[in-house]
Amino acid sequence: MKNLVWKILSSTYIHKGPWATLRADRCEMPDGRIVPAYFVLEYPNWSNAVAITEDGKILMVRQYRHAAQIVSLELPGGVIEDGEAPEDAIKREILEETGYSFDEVELISTIYANPATGDNHTYCYLARNGKKTQLQNLDDHEEIVVEEYTIDEVKQLLAENKIAQALHCTNLFYALMKLGKL
Repeated sequence: MKNLVWKILSSTYIHKGPWATLRADRCEMPDGRIVPAYFVLEYPNWSNAVAITEDGKILMVRQYRHAAQIVSLELPGGVIEDGEAPEDAIKREILEETGYSFDEVELISTIYANPATGDNHTYCYLARNGKKTQLQNLDDHEEIVVEEYTIDEVKQLLAENKIAQALHCTNLFYALMKLGKL
């Protein structure tokens, strides 16, 4: 198989922030050509879950997303903290955002939001038999409304393009396949 991997010769950081870092890589392509500045966004890794309650409802969260300036219907999830296992991160995120606890979650896919410009990946989980165990425990800048939907209702939301977050649509696709509900 032909080698397609570029060699990084050097990296220069342009901006470092808690949610996004921008660097410029000087690279050598397999045929020897030099790419003087390939810009890479470094983001933390994320996790999200199709979280199904013990009565068979899928938990969704509705919140404002400032970059796109939309109110977005999404799956629970978020950033994996430094040193945190992805499975622990998704259990924590679901609990914080919805108040539901899940003892077991299953990794069903690992995806990249945009591997051309971003280096992070998203762990997609299927969580089943969730139980309401506490109130939401939101971050300072979060305002999240928890909603519950049947599988058929979620499929209709997808068909009507009512779920804007592409990574969450992907997780829903894999979860519906796993559940035999496509």
